[in-house]
Amino acid sequence: MSSLRSIIGGVLIVSLPVALGGCPAAIVAGLGAAGGTGYAANQERGAGGSVDDFKIKTNIQNAWLNTNPLMQRDLSVTVYEGRILLTGAAPDPQFKAQAKEVASRVPGVRAVYDEIEVTPPESTWESAKDTWITSRVRTELAFNPDVRSVNYAIETANKSVYLIGSARSQAELDIATTVARTTPDVKRVVSYVEIRPGVPVAAQPPASPQASGPGSAAPAAAPATRVEVEKL
Repeated sequence: MSSLRSIIGGVLIVSLPVALGGCPAAIVAGLGAAGGTGYAANQERGAGGSVDDFKIKTNIQNAWLNTNPLMQRDLSVTVYEGRILLTGAAPDPQFKAQAKEVASRVPGVRAVYDEIEVTPPESTWESAKDTWITSRVRTELAFNPDVRSVNYAIETANKSVYLIGSARSQAELDIATTVARTTPDVKRVVSYVEIRPGVPVAAQPPASPQASGPGSAAPAAAPATRVEVEKL
């Protein structure tokens, strides 16, 4: 069966018949220069920031390859404004610690979010399922008018969805998180999304209980509870 392709607002939509879930999945990708201002330029980090992040990612992958080729093979790195998210499977804690240390030494890295799991590598089927989940979440965000999807990077490992990027408001982040949480087969969501201005939600300390009643201060913009991990 041939795929269906269309271009909407500078975004390439490719619909493919996918066995997982029994329904077509749409894969969304930016067109770069062909899409007017370009995918990267439309992000909060801008085209320059996107290029810098790509360089950091490449340097980390090369450093892993030189240290231990299994790191480059079994681990993934996602970079947003110098903040790096590490995912994948490590055979033991030492491997995990070394991979984090090597990545943290790369110039330009300003924060490391270590989500590497000490567990056997995923099977081909499990990896395909993760890819389908990522595509599904990315597609849902791309077609949601209340979310600027280009500001979000999505990674799925062992059915855990990791979000990193920049949200324009807490309300927008709540929508993005809900989309991820309600995607079939997702078992948890981890958010490292920065609310501008602010810090990644996953890095925020627990909020102190607020007094209620007349005269109470207005609630803070950050959520009252941590959303580093939301179990479904």
